[in-house]
Amino acid sequence: MQINITGHHVDITPPLREYVTNKLQKIQRYFSNITNVHVILSVDKKFQQKAEARLHLARAEVFAESESSDMYAAIDLLMDKLDRQVLKHKEKMKQHGEGEDQV
Repeated sequence: MQINITGHHVDITPPLREYVTNKLQKIQRYFSNITNVHVILSVDKKFQQKAEARLHLARAEVFAESESSDMYAAIDLLMDKLDRQVLKHKEKMKQHGEGEDQV
């Protein structure tokens, strides 16, 4: 899994990068066919911390975004959304007879 983390008006510090990477590793435990992840962390004019991510899965793409007053809280919310979407995609693939091993 290739992970790209970029920041808009935010410096991506090593602890922040490590936090995002650890959270994404937990999602990969559920679904191993994640090929590429692009995470964008930003701060808007109202000092709202925003996190968004695009995951490229086998035969699908998942996008989610979240906002909070704290960057770590925004990342946690983002990972919860991504987790639900990845599990939903995995269940959908099972229903269509395309198990994770066959993709």
